Amino acid sequence: MPASASEALGRRGFLVGALAVGSLALPGMARAQAAAADAGTDAIRRLLGRATQDAFARLSASQGFWNSRVARFPLPILFRKTPAVAGTPLANDAFRFDLEYKLNIFAEAGARGAEAGVQDAARKLAVADPAAILHGRITSATSALRLETGVGLVNAMIPPLQQTLAAQNDPTVTQAVALLAGVTLRDVAHAVALVADNGIWYEIGAAEARIRANPQATGDAALVAALRGA
Repeated sequence: MPASASEALGRRGFLVGALAVGSLALPGMARAQAAAADAGTDAIRRLLGRATQDAFARLSASQGFWNSRVARFPLPILFRKTPAVAGTPLANDAFRFDLEYKLNIFAEAGARGAEAGVQDAARKLAVADPAAILHGRITSATSALRLETGVGLVNAMIPPLQQTLAAQNDPTVTQAVALLAGVTLRDVAHAVALVADNGIWYEIGAAEARIRANPQATGDAALVAALRGA
């Protein structure tokens, strides 16, 4: 039987009411999702702030790179053994070991010069999918920050490294540079920055992993809650 006018009106009223509820619910859900994303981004920034602070404190300390299991680096490719250096100190293992040690020590100055820029990037990191990072690998936040920073860390290290190399005028470094035609202290600073860059990110990643394993040690309630949820 055809519906009466009152029945049809009742159905239309129900549909209009349902649509109105839906129009209210959807923005509410969107706001909740946005709030969750903001909280996740804040947690990741807090995590990276702690991790970068810890990593740079370790690496800028005396023998920081040299004593680190993950940040210590070998001689840059600039000092590789080639026929051109055969019979020179650069072909001698003891000399090369001393040079490697000195460059790891001088890298501490590069780390101190780069610290502020990396920490600023950590505070401002834009995160498209916070949940994926919080639930991801134990170094996911570090990887995201490294991708965002690009070559910025390397570029920030070069000037303080060059200044330190010049100021120290270390005889081992001076002798090594003299054996390489056309090589300058800036070239050495660039070469050291490239290998130290990996070491710094490895150290930040290790710090992130430690925080994830024991977030309570940070004393940061928001960070603890976010990592527990992850």
